[in-house]
Amino acid sequence: MSLLVPLYVHPVEDPGAWHRLITGAAAIYGVVLNPANGPGSRPDPAFAAAAAALRTAGARLLAYVDTDYGTRGQAELIHEMCRYREWYAVDGCFLDRAPATRQELPGCRRLVRSLRRLGATAVVLNPGVHPVAGYVRLADLTVTFEGHWSTYVSAFTRPAWTARHPPDRFCHLVYGVPEALVPLAVRTAHERGAAVAGPVTGELPNPWVALTPAVPGPDPHP
Repeated sequence: MSLLVPLYVHPVEDPGAWHRLITGAAAIYGVVLNPANGPGSRPDPAFAAAAAALRTAGARLLAYVDTDYGTRGQAELIHEMCRYREWYAVDGCFLDRAPATRQELPGCRRLVRSLRRLGATAVVLNPGVHPVAGYVRLADLTVTFEGHWSTYVSAFTRPAWTARHPPDRFCHLVYGVPEALVPLAVRTAHERGAAVAGPVTGELPNPWVALTPAVPGPDPHP
C-alpha cells in the first residue's frame, strides 16, 4: 500500500492527524503541504515544524501548486515553488488542476522542466482524469481519477494506453468512501492499474480536511 495524502488542515487544528502521518510515514508516497491554498505570504511556523518532523520520519513532502488547468503564469507558479523550497524544504510538488489536453502539453512540459531545475525530485500531476498519454511521461506520478466513490465504482474507465506504463506512475484520489470500504478502495485502485491511492471518507466542498483512515497509526505494542 502506497498513499498520497493531501491533508488540507492546519497542524494546530488537528495535531493528531499530523502525528499519524509521522508515525505512518513508511506507507506514504507523499504528503501534500497546503498552508494557504499555496505557500501563503509568509512562513507558517506550525507548518514548518510539521514539515520538519515528517521529513525526519522519511516522508516525501510535496508543495501544493494550483495551475488552474494551465491558465496561471509559469513565473507565478515558479515563485510559489521557491517559497515552498525556502520555507518548508519540500522535495517536490503536487500540481493541482493540471491540464490534460494535447494543446497544453508543451507548456506543462516547460513548467515541469523548470521545477526540476529548482530541485523538485518528484512531480505529481493532478488533472483528475486520464490526460493524453504525453503527460504521464513528464511526471513521476499522475492522478488519473479524482472523484466520489460512487462514481469510481460505477463509471471508471481506463484507456488502453495506460497498460504501457507501470502502476507506480498512477494514482487515484477517491473521496466519500465509507470508512469500512477504505481497504477495498485501495485494492480497487491497484486492480485498476494505480499503485498509489488516496481514499478519504470526507465529502465536498473539502474532502481532504481529515486524514484518510488508511494511514496507519502508532503501534500500540511497540
